[in-house]
Amino acid sequence: MRILFLGDVVGQTGCTAIKANLQKIIKKENIDFTIVNGENAADEGVGITQNILDEFLSCGVDVITTGNHIWDQKETYEFIKNQSRLLRPLNMDKNLPGEGFTVLNSRKGLKIGVLNLMGNIFMKKYDDLFITVKKFLENKSLKKDYDCLVVDVHGETTSEKMAVGHFLDGKASLVVGTHTHVPTNDARILKGGTAYMTDAGMCGDYDSVIGMDKDNSINRFLKRESKKHFPSKGESSICGVIVDVSKKTGLAINIKNFITGGVLNTDI
Repeated sequence: MRILFLGDVVGQTGCTAIKANLQKIIKKENIDFTIVNGENAADEGVGITQNILDEFLSCGVDVITTGNHIWDQKETYEFIKNQSRLLRPLNMDKNLPGEGFTVLNSRKGLKIGVLNLMGNIFMKKYDDLFITVKKFLENKSLKKDYDCLVVDVHGETTSEKMAVGHFLDGKASLVVGTHTHVPTNDARILKGGTAYMTDAGMCGDYDSVIGMDKDNSINRFLKRESKKHFPSKGESSICGVIVDVSKKTGLAINIKNFITGGVLNTDI
């Protein structure tokens, strides 16, 4: 069983790269299930629209995770209510629409659980991350409720994401971080068999400042005249991770970084 997880898709250039390349990647890499973080996919670089969601699902994405920008497009409050393939972090306010966990079938008929979480450090305060995970594990378990569990930890700090990885070691197939838009070089299998990577990076233009126009970003840091942040429009790199999971145990057999296209292209 082979899982593809792609980091935050940023703006129009990121969406274009996904639509143009995902089917080819799925075929070439023999992918059984694809998860993409789409919280920055809208043209403004924040939030996701119904149209983008539909385009992602039509080109091979199975589940879309999100994070702190999930509500930046007002329409999301409505369409997320009836869309099980779009998640918002589980530890957000329970009164908000949408779900933070889902189970769907892979192309081979295996049950894939996807859990979306939000960090607490340097982020808007939501329910305690570790208490949320602890309560989740009291009710759900690998090979009982799903054949594979993928966890997206949308957080700012490496330490918090690493701690979640170790906390879930042996209980999840993959724990992967999102939000910082820079792929980390620490993809590995933890001692208990859980694949881990601190941040999957982004699907966007890396000739930028985390996907946003670099000149405008520099001007903002220098307190010069500038505009509201807007996505860079160059060619996107598609960044993420591929994990092979044992059908018998639900734990990882292999993990590798995946980067293609744009200035970070490793296929050269």
